Amino acid sequence: MTFLQGIGLVAILAFVALWIHFDVKRSAVRKPTSPSDQIDKVAALSQILDVLPDAAAIVDSADRVIASSSNCVLMGLVHNDRLAPVELRALNRESHRLSKSLSRDATIKRNGSRLGEWEARLQISQIDDELSLLIAQDLSEERRLNDVRRDFVANISHELKTPVGALSLLAEAVQAADGDSEQVRHFASRMQLEARRLTDLIVDLVELSRVQGEAALRNSKPVLTSSIIAEAVDATKLAADERNIQVTVTDNSESGRIFGDEGQLVAALRNLVSNAINYSPPGTKVGIGTRRADSMIEISVTDQGPGIPEAELTRIFERFYRIDPARSRETGGTGLGLAIVKHICANHGGDCTVWSHVGEGSTFTLRFPAYVNGGIQQPEVSTP
Repeated sequence: MTFLQGIGLVAILAFVALWIHFDVKRSAVRKPTSPSDQIDKVAALSQILDVLPDAAAIVDSADRVIASSSNCVLMGLVHNDRLAPVELRALNRESHRLSKSLSRDATIKRNGSRLGEWEARLQISQIDDELSLLIAQDLSEERRLNDVRRDFVANISHELKTPVGALSLLAEAVQAADGDSEQVRHFASRMQLEARRLTDLIVDLVELSRVQGEAALRNSKPVLTSSIIAEAVDATKLAADERNIQVTVTDNSESGRIFGDEGQLVAALRNLVSNAINYSPPGTKVGIGTRRADSMIEISVTDQGPGIPEAELTRIFERFYRIDPARSRETGGTGLGLAIVKHICANHGGDCTVWSHVGEGSTFTLRFPAYVNGGIQQPEVSTP
């Protein structure tokens, strides 16, 4: 829970406590309320609890639920107006016995056999002698992100160790071959290759960090699609010439403009073109085409490479994921290019799709909202 969420929780807890306190005092000097009045009060309390970012409920010392947010039943916290999980009932009883707030982590089974379980941080806070406020924070996403961060750090460590270790061994080889100029030149060229690979990895890590930042689109403006393509082709021209790859661009002057960060848009297309060049056989072609599809602009990159197995298509945008690690070492790939493309597309409200068959090449397509008449064109909604 963030600091601001904590402040919000305290404010809502105070409001609920005051409301219940004064409602009890009013009830003592007036006639008993009707069932409809009680239903209205419960509904009002439930609406207040729905404001909280997590599941919440007002419960008494006997585990009866006075009011709850709309997601409590689905998440398996409440059943028939009572606290359902044994861990939660025990925590509630203990909180009332000690007259203090308590918290505990637990695994809760959601209502419905197909919904599975979720990791929860349960917190019971006293309102008065009889009532408490339950907050159940979902830890599943937090733990998933922690797993992603841990895997990312482990992958970075592994990827950095490879070129650094190679440089260390090559330096020793150069030192041992100081009397053989031909061997020295050979090992020096290998050192340059590993240094370039290390530099590419660092550049991609910096780029990935930048496109995931909160201010990723600080320099947004309308950008011509033709300008994006021209810059990406120019940036990959040397690599294409070295492999005798012909990069052809389909002429479509009406493809339009995209609103976004020009540097990021160029980087996304450059990564796709670079991959197409690196994984295509020498002497083949790489094609770049654009078209308007309703409110979207599509930029496609097609190669004549080996293609991607169907089972791998869902994973190729993961960080450091490589279909063929040996082939990636040969081409100098860092395993971050498509992850960067995915984040750039998400930043601009678009996506990246891929079509591929083994032996038939691949086509990657960037899709972005078109910028028309001073604004981003919204998708047309058909009326029945």
